[in-house]
Amino acid sequence: MKKAFLFYLLLAVCSNLLAQVTINVISVPTNTPATDDLFIAGNFNNWNPKDNNFKLTKVGSGYSVVIPAGSGKAEYKFTRGSWPTVEGDVNGNVISNRSFTYTVNGVENVSIAGWEDKKSGGGVASTALPNVKVLSNNFFIPQLNKSRRVWIYLPNDYQTNLTKRYPVLYMHDGQNCFDKTTAFADEWGIDETLSNKQNNGDKGCIVVAVDNGGTTRLDEYSPYNNPQYGGGQGDAYVDFLALTLKPFIDSAYRTFPDKINTAMAGSSMGGLITTYAMFKYPDVYGKAGIFSPAYWFSNQLYTYVLNKSKSNNQKFYFVCGQNEGGNMAKWQDSMNVVLQQKGYANNTDLMNVIKPNGTHTEAFWRAEFGACYDWLFSDLKLNVKKNEKLNPIISVYPNPNTSSIISITVNGKFLNGKVKIYNNLGALVDECTMQTEGLEMNNSKFPKGIYFIKTEISTELFKVILE
Repeated sequence: MKKAFLFYLLLAVCSNLLAQVTINVISVPTNTPATDDLFIAGNFNNWNPKDNNFKLTKVGSGYSVVIPAGSGKAEYKFTRGSWPTVEGDVNGNVISNRSFTYTVNGVENVSIAGWEDKKSGGGVASTALPNVKVLSNNFFIPQLNKSRRVWIYLPNDYQTNLTKRYPVLYMHDGQNCFDKTTAFADEWGIDETLSNKQNNGDKGCIVVAVDNGGTTRLDEYSPYNNPQYGGGQGDAYVDFLALTLKPFIDSAYRTFPDKINTAMAGSSMGGLITTYAMFKYPDVYGKAGIFSPAYWFSNQLYTYVLNKSKSNNQKFYFVCGQNEGGNMAKWQDSMNVVLQQKGYANNTDLMNVIKPNGTHTEAFWRAEFGACYDWLFSDLKLNVKKNEKLNPIISVYPNPNTSSIISITVNGKFLNGKVKIYNNLGALVDECTMQTEGLEMNNSKFPKGIYFIKTEISTELFKVILE
């Protein structure tokens, strides 16, 4: 009996080793640079566009690559070493992911029709709506000592309703959020979705999206190191979002800065780092949209979440495809089990969606974003009724401040009430009553630095920089 078991076990192992697929590229576009190498990127190598282990070998007039043994369905695309040079249709436009099913000694013969960076007619116009702007092409990330492009989407009425504040959604992979011309495969259409929702009664939401670092994406989107793929800079990245970017956005735009009005969303590795950020900064983020999370990257995230206390007023929306590679649905289910064990209630604090035909693509995530947004923000008043009273609009200025005289107004009138002042470490520095047009902060209690002011008429903290 034991020998029979070992025989069948060995047979199963050998069968799995043989379940590899050879992909032959029998033709490439005539405008393919002769000096460029070709690579294959898919869910079998974490979509690395320049993985030397998956570089195609020139064979006669074509190319070939052998995909190591696996099981189920694989999705992939060809590149010339980067996502801007990914394959497209004959005109260089975006195409869907290719796919194959692992079979014993399987062979796929394919042709590449075009490249996205070789578009006919010189390219395409931006698909972003006018209320999408590049906040900065070089927003400095002090925690990583590098700069990155940051986008911002402002609601339809932001420039006309100057007494209105909005929740904020922070997103990763900013290249893919709004504009097809910057996306590596396709865009999410966040701007079109939210603009349409607002036209149909939604109150509106600001979206801030940070570009990924390209070759450093995996490093920045995981706090843990994967021996094969890297990682380890995720702590610094989420520190940047919470401690540098969010305070800037809250000081420069009319936001509701509290946690129930602050959300984060991302896909794949972006889903992993979103989960981590929710538990590292539970007092900052109250909502998470987690699309096809790459939890396989590190088991340490499960331990981290288990060891953290449950935070009130947090909501998690998970969505992935049943047949995504790497047992995505099982990894996602496991995280939901962990969260339920910690006391998060299914369908109230958690929504776990697994779509039978879902794929690891922007097109899938774009289709699911609207439902995610609606569920996450269902606890807020997203519909504005006629004559609805808005919360008082409080302004703190000048900010940054060099005169050390801080003015605070409520709906355009100077505040007459109590305030508390905290330093950057959260310690109470002073408590006083505003009776004049200015609050003096130039005594020995207030050296140069960052402070937070809280009024008695609002739960918001207002950041002030003394220079």
